[in-house]
Amino acid sequence: MKFKDLPLAKPLLEAIAAKGYEQATPIQQQAIPAVLKGVDILAAAQTGTGKTAAFTLPMLQLLSAGEPAKPNQARSLILTPTRELAAQIQESIEIYGAQLPLKSVVVFGGVKINPQMIKLRRGVDILVATPGRLLDLYSQNAVKFDQLEILVLDEADRMLDMGFIRDIRKIIAFLPKKRQNLMFSATFSDEIRALAKTIVNNPQEIAVSTGKTAANSVEQMMHPVDKKQKPALLVHLIREGDWQQVLVFCRTKHGANKLTKVLEAAGVTAAAIHGNKSQGARTKALADFKAGEVRALVATDIAARGLDIDQLPQVVNFDLPQVAEDYVHRIGRTGRAGADGKAYSLVAADEAKQLFDIERFIQAHLKRDYIQGFVPDHDLPTSRPLQASKVNRSKHRKTSSEVSGNRASTSDRPRTSGRPHTGDRARSGDGARSNTRGRRF
Repeated sequence: MKFKDLPLAKPLLEAIAAKGYEQATPIQQQAIPAVLKGVDILAAAQTGTGKTAAFTLPMLQLLSAGEPAKPNQARSLILTPTRELAAQIQESIEIYGAQLPLKSVVVFGGVKINPQMIKLRRGVDILVATPGRLLDLYSQNAVKFDQLEILVLDEADRMLDMGFIRDIRKIIAFLPKKRQNLMFSATFSDEIRALAKTIVNNPQEIAVSTGKTAANSVEQMMHPVDKKQKPALLVHLIREGDWQQVLVFCRTKHGANKLTKVLEAAGVTAAAIHGNKSQGARTKALADFKAGEVRALVATDIAARGLDIDQLPQVVNFDLPQVAEDYVHRIGRTGRAGADGKAYSLVAADEAKQLFDIERFIQAHLKRDYIQGFVPDHDLPTSRPLQASKVNRSKHRKTSSEVSGNRASTSDRPRTSGRPHTGDRARSGDGARSNTRGRRF
């Protein structure tokens, strides 16, 4: 189905055409008409399937037909787990709503709160926020929700994994009961369904993927290699393939910094993006990468969701993630919107368990490609059968930030007390992490 066949207003169709989009994705085909009808939505869609447009386009249309926002009021709220994803959603809203008389604001921690408060004084049609900063603003009476018409919970599964459940419940408590609710998640896990019962009313369920596979346009392969040879192999791949743009995932912030220095020393322009970087540094690194001024963006799992880079040709797992599901979100940064992409994983022998977990999760063996000059002395064992894992993800999963030892930004992590805080200064952290480790939601 093409966008022109969907019940969207002319200004939105023109904005979509200006971006070069013609064919709507499955999630867009199903969600857009449903949202326009005003019903609640519970949608499961994997990364890279166009779900941001699936809720922002109909939201813009619905809000453009209503009364403008009053001072300090927000007519709609989009909650998202990370700063990068919040900024990406705001960018999409600005692009698609360019011809509409709507105001949108994005707020998150790691930057000064006062400029955000000033923007909210005039009222806002669409507020995009991370939970921690939103609670800060609400506690200071910077924003009210008497006019709220639509609530969107994006990446709901990630919200739970990052320990935002208490903040979400606090936010839901001060929203008006009568509203349209849109909930998007990679999976319909038991935890997601339990949360949905407290938010959505008689929702229309939409499931266009299992969340366990990347887009078909992503070619996946792995290169067995000894751990000490990984940096040299990455430099070799970049040079031999003449890669001008590659997103590289490391497990820890220290590892990302160290690899960035190695790449720079080898003549490959690189920048690191992780929670210990200020928001300004993170924004600049991403902007330079998109502009082609940096060839390699080295990231922790802060970038596994929320980065939408047009035509990103390849992603490299320098370290395999500890949690199999994060592999899908990482490689989902390439091959987006139907474009071709490649995902490479550099795998050492001591990562065999993570490899087998990933293969069981995606129900496929990764193609092994040995590179001449980098054949490992300690080879990987033979892959195991692809029996489906019976382990409940909620009972064994640690968040990426817990695995890497990352601490959350105070403004974007759950709190254990009701004391307000401004989070004016940039703090460490790749998003949020539950400080009640061991509690299962």
